[in-house]
Amino acid sequence: MADNDHYKKEEDEDEEELDDSNYIAQKDAVLFAIDISKTMLTPPPPSDDKKAEKDSPAIAAIKCAYQIMQQRIISSPKDMMGVLLFGTEQSKFQDEDSSSRGSATYPHCYLLSDVDIPAAKDVETLREIVRNADEGNKEELLEPAKEPVSMSNVLFCANQIFTTRAPNFGSRRLFIITDKDDPHGADKTLRNQATVRAKDLYDLGVVIELFPISHSDHEFDRSKFYDDIIYRDPADGVDFAIAPPNFKAQGDNGLSLLSNLIAEINSKEVAKRSIFSHLPFEIGPNLKISVKGYNLLQKQAPARKGYVYEKGEEFVWAESNTTKFEEGPVAREVGKVDIKKAYTFGGKQIEFTLEEQKALKNFGPPVLRIIGFKPQSLLKIEHSVKKSTFIYPSEEDYIGSTRVFAALWKKLVKSKVMGVAWYIGRANASPLLVAILPSEERFDDNNVQVVPAGLWLYPLPFADDIRGVGTLPKKITASNELTQLMWKVVQQLQLPGGVYNPSKFPNPSLQWHYKILQIMALHDEVPEGDPEDKTKPKNKQIHKRAGSLINDWKKKLDEEVLQFQKERYGGIDGTDLKRGSDGNDDDEPPKKRIKAEKNEEVLTDISSGDLKKMVQRGELKKRLVGEMRDWLKVKGLTATGKKEVLIDRIEQWVEEH
Repeated sequence: MADNDHYKKEEDEDEEELDDSNYIAQKDAVLFAIDISKTMLTPPPPSDDKKAEKDSPAIAAIKCAYQIMQQRIISSPKDMMGVLLFGTEQSKFQDEDSSSRGSATYPHCYLLSDVDIPAAKDVETLREIVRNADEGNKEELLEPAKEPVSMSNVLFCANQIFTTRAPNFGSRRLFIITDKDDPHGADKTLRNQATVRAKDLYDLGVVIELFPISHSDHEFDRSKFYDDIIYRDPADGVDFAIAPPNFKAQGDNGLSLLSNLIAEINSKEVAKRSIFSHLPFEIGPNLKISVKGYNLLQKQAPARKGYVYEKGEEFVWAESNTTKFEEGPVAREVGKVDIKKAYTFGGKQIEFTLEEQKALKNFGPPVLRIIGFKPQSLLKIEHSVKKSTFIYPSEEDYIGSTRVFAALWKKLVKSKVMGVAWYIGRANASPLLVAILPSEERFDDNNVQVVPAGLWLYPLPFADDIRGVGTLPKKITASNELTQLMWKVVQQLQLPGGVYNPSKFPNPSLQWHYKILQIMALHDEVPEGDPEDKTKPKNKQIHKRAGSLINDWKKKLDEEVLQFQKERYGGIDGTDLKRGSDGNDDDEPPKKRIKAEKNEEVLTDISSGDLKKMVQRGELKKRLVGEMRDWLKVKGLTATGKKEVLIDRIEQWVEEH
């Protein structure tokens, strides 16, 4: 989070040998254009409702930009963001370090944060405005202009910002947040000038996104002005009949304007990790299209960017340098040319040149080739070996790829079949067999896309990847009464909406890591107490809603387990399981009884969680063989064999459960 730091990663020598020309990391440049007018600065009327809206639309928009900037620093550290206020009495465009722009000024446009990788000072600037707004202090730069602002100047200002700061970015977007649906009224000259500037932005590759604010006494009407400003590429597949929603200045059913804006802006995020951009997709003989591939599922973990050292009053990145020396009495530096690679075969080292190694790994050019079709029902969950890749059509190499791709997608969805394909994602990559699975578009309650419509490449295991599990023990089926009792418990513990949304349960360790980084960069104080962990179960609510039902289920389970032990192992009360005794504890040898009493409790009485901890600590070796056999019999597993075999059998059960 240092000011304008561009992090550099040192590539591994082996990775440099691979051809990653098909890998594309698309960067995004976003400029927030927030309208500062009297109506945008007017707070909602006071209300006794605790969930009522308290911020004015302009303050809510600035808070939205502030929170989005914090998110992007963590999730997309290479993306660029900026904040432009228009309709202000003050005007500012040229930064102190932006002399290349000359002396250009744009009336009533205030560049609060230039389009760049967010730095600590940018976050501090927005945070100071948010704090002053929460404390009721008025900001001088939020003074609205006494005369109307020209939208032509606003769009031309945005054009200059994108041209100078992000000329070669793959994605450039302008977010306009305003409540003025007709800023120029009947002035056709100003309207035409704004239309021309919008067309210039479109030709530059900048997408304009409108976030209209409606008030209780006025509904925003796009047809008055912004239908001539917002351009859409027909190739994007946007349905022109469906317009984005208007945002109310007052909360609706407790939903604040701020949360609505953040949800809508997050829903417009573009895919950032494109694995390949023009992979040939062979559907059949002499039928080939091109597709793009995206890595939508990526594990997040705290990443160490590198080492720093203190140089005066600032920290400087430490550049690492690795040197290899020959082992021996005289230390001689070894270069890359002197190092050779070899494989051991028959006690000899077989050397390979760099070209020969590449030839060994070469199974042909990158391709996705369908070799057949199978019912989707044949695919099992245990067939998953790697994460899937999302593919989408591309018109770059073959015109008409979108139509053919859509026809294949519809057929797979309708017939519930999957394609089986030969897949080489990039040059020198190992080939894979993949299942081509279709996905239908799904939205959440906020109309935010959860699953996109397209095809997924699901890696399949080869024959030697599947491990045999041997003969499985006979399954013990629960009774209908026990199942019905558990069904009542499940009904009481369902999530809101009945759908698990992973975005609502962030990784507490990862979030705390980024929180500490933010605190250190912004010179804040570390908060007291433990970090928030939304993954912890709400025990009080669970006990209140399903406590009695869980107790009823536990009693019934104990009854059925006791009955099962009686039927399977004999005896009066099912307690004669230890080492094949006949249920009379007096007949058991005193020596064995004394050893069993040394343990706190026998294995059959230990919960699964405690047993797992015991396995991790290696305490199973201290247990008696008889206890292990009793436990295995209760679980319906084979109880014969030596102690080591019994331990392995218990550890395997713990891993599976």
